[in-house]
Amino acid sequence: MRKTRPVNALKKLGIGLAFGAATIMSMPTSALACTQMYMGKNLTADGNAYYGRAEDFGPRYLKHFGIEPSHAPGYTYGSDESNFSYRSTKTTYRYSYVRDHPSQWHGRYDAYSEAGINEKGVSCSATLTTNMNDKAAKADPLTDTGIGEYSYGSVILGESAKAREGVELLGKIIDEQGANGNDQIIIADSNETWLFAALSGHQWIAMKLADDVASLNPNIGGLNYDVNLDDAENCLHSEGIQTMPEKNGFAEYTDGKFDVAKTYGKSVADSGVHQWTRYVQGRDYFMAPLTKGADYDIVTVKPEKGPDQIGAMVSEIQPLFFKPGKSDWNTFEMIRAFGNRGENVPGLNANTDGVYAIGTERSTETNLFQIRQGMDPEIATIQWEMLSRAAYSVAIPLYSALLTEVSPYFSNQDVSYDHCEETDIVNNEEPENSINYVLMDISSLCYEHREQLGTGVRAYLDALQNELIEQNLEVDAAMQAETTTEGRTALANKAGKAATENTYVKCKALLQEMRAYLKAEDFSTPFTPSDLNTETNGLKVSITYAKDTLATDPVTPDQPGTPEQPGTPEQPAKPEQPAKPEQPTTKPEKPGKSDTTTTVTTNKTNTKGGLPTTGDRFDGRMVAAFAIAGVAVISAGGYFLYRRNKE
Repeated sequence: MRKTRPVNALKKLGIGLAFGAATIMSMPTSALACTQMYMGKNLTADGNAYYGRAEDFGPRYLKHFGIEPSHAPGYTYGSDESNFSYRSTKTTYRYSYVRDHPSQWHGRYDAYSEAGINEKGVSCSATLTTNMNDKAAKADPLTDTGIGEYSYGSVILGESAKAREGVELLGKIIDEQGANGNDQIIIADSNETWLFAALSGHQWIAMKLADDVASLNPNIGGLNYDVNLDDAENCLHSEGIQTMPEKNGFAEYTDGKFDVAKTYGKSVADSGVHQWTRYVQGRDYFMAPLTKGADYDIVTVKPEKGPDQIGAMVSEIQPLFFKPGKSDWNTFEMIRAFGNRGENVPGLNANTDGVYAIGTERSTETNLFQIRQGMDPEIATIQWEMLSRAAYSVAIPLYSALLTEVSPYFSNQDVSYDHCEETDIVNNEEPENSINYVLMDISSLCYEHREQLGTGVRAYLDALQNELIEQNLEVDAAMQAETTTEGRTALANKAGKAATENTYVKCKALLQEMRAYLKAEDFSTPFTPSDLNTETNGLKVSITYAKDTLATDPVTPDQPGTPEQPGTPEQPAKPEQPAKPEQPTTKPEKPGKSDTTTTVTTNKTNTKGGLPTTGDRFDGRMVAAFAIAGVAVISAGGYFLYRRNKE
């Protein structure tokens, strides 16, 4: 890939690199704040490829993990952000999703499937919002009927048996209906990983990602890349990607070759400091750092409205692909990359310097896909899912291609949204049995009381994350040994429930201890979780994820009075699903959108709990029950007892 040179372009913009923190009056501020990453399989310790994205929107914004069932031919995908509509001509595929709460989208339950895997093993992370320059926007504007981030994931996962099929379908839709936004999407299967970019209203490009490169993009449409538009094996694109800008007089060339990124993307002068701050932080994390004073400087932007913004501004546009400083990145490091706050970058440490960060408090959800290339598509991809801010969260492993059931600890979309607006989360607890809200509250307390809580909580969550990763190796060995779809599906459902419940029990107990510590108002010593072994940085009482998954008895029995959800039967051994009737829609449609079909989730139970009794749960529940009960005693008895238990 093409490398940039540290040309001092900031001087051309009137920004002196030699004078430390500069002040800029006219440079735009940053409204976009998601971060997308990719690591090729030749650069990882386990030989797996990794990709994912952190979505940033607001500090307390609820997300939901669920399963979309298969639908009969004629199913219609719609949108609440545009007039987009697409009618399927075949039986759709079942897929996992991460979606918004319907209260934020006029009561609709289908917004938006930003991360998931379908039953064919196709995975998708959508979307990374980017931008285009004014010349491209004038020549080929976005369309009101175009597909956008509301619908990308649903269409790709519902319709595609291969990653390339998803790329081709998305390109065809943009050719015919246009795009409603400038976005990047990663689509993958067990053999290929593609980066798709909607460049303008009707122009797009998709590149098959190489095994020996890394990629980092914090909402920058102009990051440069060298691509051969004639190599159909590795690059697909719209027919007019080059001729349209040439006809309209804004095509750009580098060394005599048509430059896609430079033609459609914005310049350095039109970039925001929040984006470049995250780029510098990410490059430092992956041990391929930029040099302050040559590649970037720290500047202060004074917007027309709002407070000043401090952050990085680069000397010239940087590459989309780069070589990291080592080639043995592991699962834990890839998960933690999304929680990076620039701790090792002088002047760009979000904890001390007031700058933006990859691991921002505005994150709502983070997904990471681990792809074992060449493996059976049913089990090739593991979805590591965090339903809150990555800086203080835990990624739960899920075999999403096989899932037909969802843990009741993942709050369904009917749970109340009110707790998102709670301001006193020390004294007002979240809805019962909700891993979504527990992780949200842990994060909120850590961001509000970082000095007292941050270090101890992060150490504990790291210990929990490492145990999930280690025990998933044992679960994965059993998954690979199972040869039937029916057996794998049962194991995947059991593993998903065990991983989620183990995570919930540990995190709920942690949250209660955090609340007790803050209520006691004695901050003479930083918070240390009672279950953290400070000598080994491990858990005092290990989780039982692998044991529970591989046990012969059920992990979580069906709840009394909870009927099985329609449209999610056990998967047959043959690869294709039989046609299923369309799901009835009982959710209100937005006026004027009668041609869309509202989706139905498969975990619409247990809004307020109703979990099995302790005697019905798997081994280790008694320990968890005593732990939580002990926390309640601590809270009631005061901080003296709490301190004794810690010691």
